[in-house]
Amino acid sequence: MHHQKKEGGVQVVKMKDEILLEMEDLWSGYQGKDVLKGVNLKIKRGEFLGLIGPNGSGKTTLLRSMSKILTPRRGKVLYRGKDIAKIGAKKLAQRIAVVPQLSVFTFSFTVEDFVLLGRIPYLPRFYLERKEDYLAAEEAMRLTKTLSFRERRINELSEGEKQRVVIARSLAQNPELLLLDEPAAHLDIRYQLEVFNLLRQLNQEKGITIVLVSHDLNLASQYASRLVLVNKGKIFSEGRPSEVITEENIQKVYKVRVRITQDEEGNPVVNIDHRVKNLTF
Repeated sequence: MHHQKKEGGVQVVKMKDEILLEMEDLWSGYQGKDVLKGVNLKIKRGEFLGLIGPNGSGKTTLLRSMSKILTPRRGKVLYRGKDIAKIGAKKLAQRIAVVPQLSVFTFSFTVEDFVLLGRIPYLPRFYLERKEDYLAAEEAMRLTKTLSFRERRINELSEGEKQRVVIARSLAQNPELLLLDEPAAHLDIRYQLEVFNLLRQLNQEKGITIVLVSHDLNLASQYASRLVLVNKGKIFSEGRPSEVITEENIQKVYKVRVRITQDEEGNPVVNIDHRVKNLTF
């Protein structure tokens, strides 16, 4: 587990330098067309990493490549030094959990039954859930504050409640790496903060490594310990939020002029100045 503190208003992350996930010269895409073009990236155990960038830049493709959902055309993804292509799906699901951008609920499961789906990677073939599976699901619901409505049908829940239940299912897998694609994109600001505060709690108190895609630069800046700015299938910039979210970087990648200020903790805040005519390209 790592420790975080503030020094001079800047978040300092203390952690072991153990590399949990590594991408080596990653080329990946869809229907024979590469979206990622030679990405190299190392993710340390205990990090809270934010992937940012414009639409179509390759953020989601990178996240899917990390989880074996998408097979790279060239290059490797290494989990603890081992090529994930050589790790079985069941074994990998015991270490890496994925929260997609949109979850479709075909069946009206109860919350508890839905969270129990996260235990499938641990179930012996042809066996039903065991006591340990129910305990893991209960702990996941406790962490996400969904235990109080465990018997409700998931289709009856608010969007914020549904998202917490989806995260609970992923936590029931007992992962050490949690990958999330725009986990708060369709939520109002209250539920956005609930989700991001939950993720920070899981990262700081449970030591779960978090990697998330976010369009919200300010939320990503406030919560992530490191940001990776992706543009045109390549890593344009990476580092602390203050190093990545700069007026120059935003102008070059997003093609707009902004003003960058700082919040009380020294995190960069992106301000769109409507009085300034944005760039045209």
